[in-house]
Amino acid sequence: MSRILATAQTEFLIALRNRWVTIAVAMMVVFSLVLAAAGSAPSGALGADRLSVTVASLTSLSVYLVPLVALLMSFDGIAGEVERGTLPLVLTYPVSRAELILGKLLAHLGVLSVAVAAGYGSAAVAAVATDADALAGLPALWRLMWTAVLLGAAFLCLGYALSGLSRRPSGAAGLAIGLWLVMIVLYDLGLLAAVVADDGGWFTTELFPWLLVLNPADAFRLFNLAASEATAAAAGIGGAAGAIPPVQALVSLVVWPLAALLASVLIFRKVTP
Repeated sequence: MSRILATAQTEFLIALRNRWVTIAVAMMVVFSLVLAAAGSAPSGALGADRLSVTVASLTSLSVYLVPLVALLMSFDGIAGEVERGTLPLVLTYPVSRAELILGKLLAHLGVLSVAVAAGYGSAAVAAVATDADALAGLPALWRLMWTAVLLGAAFLCLGYALSGLSRRPSGAAGLAIGLWLVMIVLYDLGLLAAVVADDGGWFTTELFPWLLVLNPADAFRLFNLAASEATAAAAGIGGAAGAIPPVQALVSLVVWPLAALLASVLIFRKVTP
C-alpha cells in the first residue's frame, strides 16, 4: 500500500505541474455554473426545487465531460512512460506494474474528484443562493458526485488500457478520442436509430434496456435520473429511467471500473520497456 500511495503522490504532483488540476477544475466550474443558470429556468413548471433541476442538467453534462477529462488524463499513462524512456527506470523500483497502475489511478481520481466537487459545489451554491428550497436536492447532488467519480474511474482505466495497446501518446490520443465518440455519442445514436426502426418491437421492449445498462455512461445517467424529481428536465433516454431498476445501472457502474482496471493491468504486463 505504501508503494501505491508513493506512486499516487508522484503522479498527483505531475498532474499539478502539467496544470491538469487547474484545467479540470476550470472546465467543471464553468460548465456547471452555465448549466446552473440555464437549467434552473423550468424548475417552477416542473414542480421541483432548483437544485434538483440543476442536478438533472448536470447529469447530462457529466455524461460527456467526465469521460472526456478522464481519457485526456490517462491516455499517455503508459505510452508516455514508454516514449520518454522512463518506464525502464520506474520498473527497477520495487513496485509491480499493478501497483503502478493503481497509483496512477488514485492520483487521477483525486484530480477528478477535486474537479467534480468544485464544479458541482459551485452549482449547488448558486442554486441555494437563489432558492431556499434547493437544499432538498442535496441528496441528489451527492449521488451525482460519487457516481461521476465511478464513471471517471471506468474511463481512466480504459485510457490506461488504450495507452498500453498503443505505446505511443499520439496513437493513444487518437484511440481515446475514438473511444469517447463511440461510447458517448455514436452508441446512443445507434440505439436511437434501432428503436425508431424497430417501432415498438422486441428490440425496444426486451433488448434496448440491457444495451443501455451495458454502457457505463448510460448506466450513470439512468441511475441518477431514476431517483430525480426532475426527470422531465432531461431529454433523450431520461424517459427510460423509470423503466429500468436503478440497481442494474449501479452494478454496471461498479463493474466497469473493475473490469477496465483488470484489462489495463493485463495489457501493461505485456508492454516491454
